[in-house]
Amino acid sequence: MPLGAVYKQASMANTYTQIHIQTVFSVQNRESLIKNDWKDELYKYITGIIQNNEHKVLQINGMPDHIHILFGMRPTQSLSDLMKQVKQDSSKWINNKGVVNGRFSWQAGYGAFSYSKLQLPRVIKYIQNQQKHHRTLTFQEEYVELLRTHHVEFDERYIFKSIE
Repeated sequence: MPLGAVYKQASMANTYTQIHIQTVFSVQNRESLIKNDWKDELYKYITGIIQNNEHKVLQINGMPDHIHILFGMRPTQSLSDLMKQVKQDSSKWINNKGVVNGRFSWQAGYGAFSYSKLQLPRVIKYIQNQQKHHRTLTFQEEYVELLRTHHVEFDERYIFKSIE
């Protein structure tokens, strides 16, 4: 399906949508646990979860402590249900693979930001260039910048804090 294509909802006649969401979430306690030797496999696994729910991943990438996912979303499922499944199933996959010492989990919550079709190339490039962005920007700085850019009200007490 072309980038930004209109999704027709088969079970709801005459329902057409174009919903593009970027989600951002971090490893519990912002620990840098996602390693280069298995991150691509993790991204493929997460992509599979999203595709199995009939959504379309446009870009996925991240850093050792967090992930960005841009996807086209069908209105058949709530975003919160999808994110719950992505985080639960990927945590279980990581733990079953035994690629981290101890138990892996994602931090509670996530950020979700919507984009128009015209914005997609810029967002895809941004997600692809995570390593470059984080040479000068911490995850917390990036996250707060996303919240402010999208005019999302937030409470500083609940922003993903760096480990001290």
